[in-house]
Parts: sequence; structure tokens; C-alpha cells
Amino acid sequence: MTDLFTPLQAGAWALPNRIVMAPLTRTRAGVEHVPNALMAEYYAQRADAGLLIAEATMVAPDASAFTAEPGIFDADRATAWRQVTDAVHARGGRIVLQIWHPGRAAHSLLNGGVQPISSTDRAIGNGHIHTPQGKQPYEAPRRLREDELPGIVGRFRAASEFALQAGFDGVQIHGAHGYLVDQFLRDGANDRNDGYGGTLEKRARLLLEVTDQAIAVWGADRVSVRISPLVGVNDMSDSNPEALVIYVAQQMAARKIAMLEMRHADQALPEERALAEVARAHFPGVILSNGGYDRDSANAALVAGRVDAVAFGRAYIGNPDLVRRFAEGAPLNEMNPRTLYSPGPEGYTDYPSLAVATA
Repeated sequence: MTDLFTPLQAGAWALPNRIVMAPLTRTRAGVEHVPNALMAEYYAQRADAGLLIAEATMVAPDASAFTAEPGIFDADRATAWRQVTDAVHARGGRIVLQIWHPGRAAHSLLNGGVQPISSTDRAIGNGHIHTPQGKQPYEAPRRLREDELPGIVGRFRAASEFALQAGFDGVQIHGAHGYLVDQFLRDGANDRNDGYGGTLEKRARLLLEVTDQAIAVWGADRVSVRISPLVGVNDMSDSNPEALVIYVAQQMAARKIAMLEMRHADQALPEERALAEVARAHFPGVILSNGGYDRDSANAALVAGRVDAVAFGRAYIGNPDLVRRFAEGAPLNEMNPRTLYSPGPEGYTDYPSLAVATA
């Protein structure tokens, strides 16, 4: 019987268990977006996960949406990330980097006055963004010209190369949650009528070009892709999410990538379950499922064969020893929402692990 503790071969990654740490923005990299020793400690604490997916990381210096998220856009930041990957590998772990551009979910006040970019010139219509000048409404982005898209793809290519230099075990392309790649992929944001908009094939073009460049650097067996067809965050929607999943899953199957992540709003929702079945039918590789799982629901999904691995986010914030707690059926620490994005170790590296039994 397959459960959370059954080993899994995902592309080139030999996972000792099927518990994946989801990418979690924690804003501990400072305003210069430089990874540091505190981040190395945080990830190393969680290295017994089957796989760690490091947080959304900027592919360009003017692509900040959270003030203190990390970057991977030059050699200096690649070198800084090395302390993180070395710490994880010293604990026997595996870690891949999620490469990301926020697109219209950024703000000029976070990026030296640079206007956000997107598939569209329409702003995110709900919510606010935190800036050095307090909460602000989202700005209208600048619509990228078609001749600028190769440069965006090049940013992801360079980020893939820097991630290799940094010692990661692979990369994940963030094609979800209403960020730049998703802004092209879903027709709720993409209102173009050029080579990157209109038909589903054209809307998916940026995702596929970015994926191909990551594959060129890493090989397909060390690349993952994340999509979230039903997640409405950042004012997103799509008129035909099933067709989107079929097309993306088929394209990723043809490329033989290591892992396709389905990020659900809530995996228990019937519409999300139905979409997961579509992905399963069209992607024969490893499917990672993410969205509202606990230990029991994750095991049920694995036993049923609906998914191959399960990502945990909130549970990993408060429980550096989540694998052990799941194995022993131990209670979980509650995370402190007040310290999610604050600087320093509080609510980051100071959550307690279970006591070690002594003879």
C-alpha cells in the first residue's frame, strides 16, 4: 500500500517519502533579496521532507512583490543561496528552487519606481499590496510587447542557470497564483490577440518556452511546473480550466518533466477533485497535489492513486519535524500568523521539535 512514507522516484529525484514542503514566502531575505544563514537554518531544519521546494524567488531585480523575498537574478545571489543548499544537503535533504516573476502583482514602490508588467494593462481588481508607504491598491501594469517576451524567457533561463550554480537539485516554474506566467496562461487576465494570447495554445506559449529553457539547463528530469487553474487569488479566473489542464498536462507529458504540481484552492472541493482526475489522466508522470491536506487526507489520496506526492504548507511553518510527527501521530504545533512575514527567527526557526527519546 502506498502512503506518505513510501519512497518515490520523481524524475532524477529519489524521494525517501512523499511528504513535500510547499514553497512558502517568508520574507527573511531583506530588502536586497539576499539569502542568508537564517534561511539556511530554516530549510535545514526541514530537510527530512521527501523534497523541499524553496520559496518563490525573483528572476529579475525589479520583480519584487513582498519587499524581502529572495532573488536568483545574479551570481552574488546564487552564491548566497549556496549556504542554504549546502545546509540541506548536509542533512541528507533534496531542495529545488521555485523561479518566479510576479508580473502585475508587484508594485513600483517595491521596485525603484518601475511599473509592473503583465500580459494585460488591467490592474488586479481586488485587494491591496504592502509597500514601504503602507497598503496600496494594485497599479495598472504595462502590457508587455510581443518582442519583449524573449527577454522574459531569458530571465527564467538565467535564473535556472544561477540555481544550478547555487547547488539546487532542480527548479520549479511558478505558473500559478496569478503571477506573470499565470497571467499569460489564464484568459481571466490574458486579453491579448498576438502570438501570446487568444487561443489556449498561444496563452500557454510563455509557460512552455520557460519550461523548455529550464529543461535545456537542467534536463527534464529535474524540472517541475506548478499550475492552479481554479485558484482565484490575484483576481484570476479561466473560462475553461479543464481544457487548460488537459493541454498543459499533455505538453508536460511530452516533455517528460519530473513533476507536475496541481495547486488547489482546497483539494476536497468536488470541482478540484474533478480537475485532479483530468491531470492524472493526461500526465503519466509524478503528480504533486497541494491544497488543504492533513496526514489522513493525504494518505487517502495516495492510497486511491489520485496523486503521487502531497505538499504541505501551513503545517511545515510550525513543524520543522513534520515527517516525524506524521510518522508518530504526534500533535502539530500551531503556526503564528503574526510572524509569517516578520524579520528574524521568531516564528521562523524557533518552533519546537519533539523531544528525542532517551534510553
